[in-house]
Amino acid sequence: MIPSENSGLSRRSLLRIFAAASLVAAPTFSKAAGFLKGAGDVRRVHMYSGRSGESVNAVYWIDGAYIPEVVAEISHFMRDLRVDSTIAMNPHNLDIIAATHNLLDVNEPYMLLSGYRTPKTNAMLRAESHGVAKNSLHVQGMAADLRLASRSVKQMAKAAEACAAGGVGHYSRANFVHMDCGPVRTWGG
Repeated sequence: MIPSENSGLSRRSLLRIFAAASLVAAPTFSKAAGFLKGAGDVRRVHMYSGRSGESVNAVYWIDGAYIPEVVAEISHFMRDLRVDSTIAMNPHNLDIIAATHNLLDVNEPYMLLSGYRTPKTNAMLRAESHGVAKNSLHVQGMAADLRLASRSVKQMAKAAEACAAGGVGHYSRANFVHMDCGPVRTWGG
């Protein structure tokens, strides 16, 4: 390696050049994916579960392709803990989650409250609360309920809505935001 004083380039300058090149090379497939451009040619999710104590901090997409093994790992993390059941989570929902996190400019991981739900779990939750949809996208692996300690529900929802890529539910009293990759719509407040 050439010493930096001889080359005229510091390590910091090289990192800036690399970051600029990554920014220019980043792909844009949907509006949500477009918000990930600052991340370079990778997409990452960072979450923890207060219920299981588990966490995931993983790059699930590189150079235009999802990494099936990592998406499977994230799907297992987002499983229905009540019955220990897993479904393949829709990677487009991961894009919305990652893009929202990127827009919020935080290092803090999301707290995952609910990812996949079996039909049985969804029916049980629906019986306990009027806020659970009969045909919830959680049952299809297309939704997540998330919280950040450092951001309000309003801030999180606004960032998710900016992605214009799915449904965004504001649950201010329960302090979480629902994000899904279904039709674009919003509710709550």
